[in-house]
Amino acid sequence: MDHRTPPGIIAPHIPADVYRRAEATGQPVVIVVHDTPPTGIPWRRLLIPFAIAGAVVAGGWGLVAALCLLLDAAAHTATVIAGVAGPIGVGGITLRLARNKT
Repeated sequence: MDHRTPPGIIAPHIPADVYRRAEATGQPVVIVVHDTPPTGIPWRRLLIPFAIAGAVVAGGWGLVAALCLLLDAAAHTATVIAGVAGPIGVGGITLRLARNKT
């Protein structure tokens, strides 16, 4: 594309005689584009904060669920260890950490 051909997307909007006259005389071609802002709600501006907030909430619930799972596993582990260890006695005081099954 040499410098004398009009740009592809703007060419249909410039009348040929105006373009040729500007090309012959060296005058600039002024293109006025009337652009109106879109009406309505800008959904992208609203959707992005809600998406971020939803991701934060989902991550928070995931952390709570993981913490509950870890605490549950720790409680079961402590119960099993206490059941295997039997009663613990210190200075004449005996402490049973877990109840017998019978």
